[in-house]
Amino acid sequence: MLQDIHPHKLKNTYNPGLEADAESLVIHFDREGKILTKKEGKPFPRLSEFKSTPSTLTYLFSMDEDTVFLAEDEVVEAPDDTFYMKIRDFRKKEDIPKKSVFEAFTAKQLSSWYLNNKYCGRCGAFTRRSRTERAIVCGKCGNIIYPRVVPAVIVGLIKRGETREEDEILLTKYNGRSDVPYYALIAGFTEIGETFEETVAREAMEETGLHVKNIRYYKSQPWGVVDDILAGFYCELDGTDKITRDEGELSVAEWVRRENVVLQPDDFSLTNEMMTLFKEGREPV
Repeated sequence: MLQDIHPHKLKNTYNPGLEADAESLVIHFDREGKILTKKEGKPFPRLSEFKSTPSTLTYLFSMDEDTVFLAEDEVVEAPDDTFYMKIRDFRKKEDIPKKSVFEAFTAKQLSSWYLNNKYCGRCGAFTRRSRTERAIVCGKCGNIIYPRVVPAVIVGLIKRGETREEDEILLTKYNGRSDVPYYALIAGFTEIGETFEETVAREAMEETGLHVKNIRYYKSQPWGVVDDILAGFYCELDGTDKITRDEGELSVAEWVRRENVVLQPDDFSLTNEMMTLFKEGREPV
């Protein structure tokens, strides 16, 4: 999955006093949220490559021996061999290593958090960065704002057949994605006062009209580009297999046997890993 970057290691200890040097990697997002990347070689430019040093460089994290900084200027004098691209397209580039995609997604989460919290949501005053923890603090009312992490579930809903070869999994496509050859799984955000298991059952009912049983946790995944922490669950169909599709949410919802599952084109997502396990008959029971 996206975060499976061994032998590389993310070091996310908060260190606001760390200063960038010439070899530090610099990530910058333009006004449209596109990410600055190099045309060739390593995806992100080093500070020494910029035509002039960005005025605001914020330390984000380290990857192995590389320190990674966010340039918070709206406009930077970027190196000539760089350009901006949508972060979702950046993910799809064949020559981009997985660790760089993970760096981009994590940087995007922190960049959005900094950008969206320049003012206090409680009193409207200017905020400042904490010197002791990864937090934003209002100097007027004392409100403390931590990075937003949004919980959501991915659901592998299985209909058991007489043999494992006859088992089927419920695959979906969201509206506007019917022309995409690969599928997704039921997914949704956890509501206030709701457990993950309750979210699994509710999302299955809301999106497909199906009841579930034997809900069991599989694995989690950070998905920083939209602030999510995804929790993957497998479960079994309980009762009728008739699908009542939420037409406002899904364009496709159908039962698919193992051999007919079309996987996604990369191994970044928890969704694809869970689909792969089912296709290969290795899902936990």
